[in-house]
Amino acid sequence: STSPHRTPVLSPQLISDGSVVCAEALWDHVTMDDQELGFKAGDVIEVMDATNREWWWGRVADGEGWFPASFVRLRVNQDEPADDEELGTGHGGAGDGGAEAQSSKDQMRTNVINEILSTERDYIKHLRDKSSEGYIRQCRKRADMFSEEQLRTIFGNIEDIYRCQKAFVKALEQKFNRERPHLSELGACFLEHQADFQIYSEYCNNHPNACVELSRLAKLSKYVYFFEACRLLQKMIDISLDGFLLTPVQKICKYPLQLAELLKYTPPQHRDFKDVEAALHAMKNVAQLINERKRRLENIDKIAQWQSSIEDWEGEDLLVRSSELIHSGELTRVTQPQARSQQRMFFLFDHQLIYCKKDLLRRDVLYYKGRVDMDGLEVVDLEDGKDKELHVSVRNAFRLRCGPTGESHLLCAKKPEQKQRWLRAFAREREQVRLDQETGFSITQLQRKQAMLNASKQQALGKPKALGRPYYLTRQKHPALPASLPQQQVLVLAEPKRKPSTFWHSISRLAPFRK
Repeated sequence: STSPHRTPVLSPQLISDGSVVCAEALWDHVTMDDQELGFKAGDVIEVMDATNREWWWGRVADGEGWFPASFVRLRVNQDEPADDEELGTGHGGAGDGGAEAQSSKDQMRTNVINEILSTERDYIKHLRDKSSEGYIRQCRKRADMFSEEQLRTIFGNIEDIYRCQKAFVKALEQKFNRERPHLSELGACFLEHQADFQIYSEYCNNHPNACVELSRLAKLSKYVYFFEACRLLQKMIDISLDGFLLTPVQKICKYPLQLAELLKYTPPQHRDFKDVEAALHAMKNVAQLINERKRRLENIDKIAQWQSSIEDWEGEDLLVRSSELIHSGELTRVTQPQARSQQRMFFLFDHQLIYCKKDLLRRDVLYYKGRVDMDGLEVVDLEDGKDKELHVSVRNAFRLRCGPTGESHLLCAKKPEQKQRWLRAFAREREQVRLDQETGFSITQLQRKQAMLNASKQQALGKPKALGRPYYLTRQKHPALPASLPQQQVLVLAEPKRKPSTFWHSISRLAPFRK
């Protein structure tokens, strides 16, 4: 059986035999590289080439490309049973056909239940070996190397997760029907333990800090040797510490996919149907919150990267107050005196609106021109016609009025629909700020510092060069493998056998915000 942290194992033979192999996305793969396949959590991807263990080639509705194999879960049931209607119609053998379809569906349900149980057992063993008996235990013996606070940063609340998962797997075992596995009722277990799964949120929020701390320690040879010794001591030949720490993040995102497949093979009259349906909804909410936070934390690298590409930047860094680009586009700014109009690029983040001027010759170069504080700001929708304050005719205009300072900005869009998009974006910005206050989302100083450091290193190095395609990827239509790790793993240490890259891709100046 496979450990839950590992890249799913897929035999390339299966694909070359002409079988359609489907995988489901554990989380979003956001990419700005046109050779890579972007997708959202839950999307179904047809895997077309799995020759390379870490990067697979696949297809979704709107394109093909490379994607990291560790971002997906292979479906347990690759061969769909024929629909009951098809088997049930026709003459003579209708009854037999229906029974055959049902037994096929029962088998499918058994397969999913077996996968849920075996991955849970593996996961518990994995957590026990690596935390309570592995890395943490050894680290605690070395107070000269690790403070308690450091251990909290690296391992988060993984020991609490271990305790909760032990109780959860025990409950699953009790509900497992050994004689007739398809009759097992697992939905109730998920519902009874749904509150416990909230502790994953704390773990996932801390995970980027763990990666930053680990990459700091990886520069010191005594820590590298120490972690390697722990790994060999536990005979954990296949996994480094950073890989182990990613496991709970993958695990919580895998539950909705497993439950969705379980629900698919649970007939409505099954005693487990209502509970599986409710459990799927509950686990989707948990995973969605975590996926959203993960995406936001990864965004900060892109924001730092963007800021470092802007010429003549003034004032505090964007990341001091902002962590999300909400909308961007070109607007005309009308200013006093003589109602002068200037074309400017505007970028709306949570808490602030930044405006820049394009270089006349090099259109991808932007010069910083100013910012507007969005807190305590009033957005006024203006009618087409003469503006009362500046005595000038305007179309598709709105005014931003800053309460405390009395300062005001008159802005015009080219088209009415662009103006509407901006007005909706301003409403979304306020909603985002409210939600962040409600859920306590914030960026730590450490994460901010690391993102700015990554961006300045990247500026100094220029764009990374793409790697040549590995010789065994012979299909002509496949472009070169991505030059480096995807952004989801930008803070995750590279395994010793890989050379870590400073940043995850070549990136054009405004690429982070391409619509």
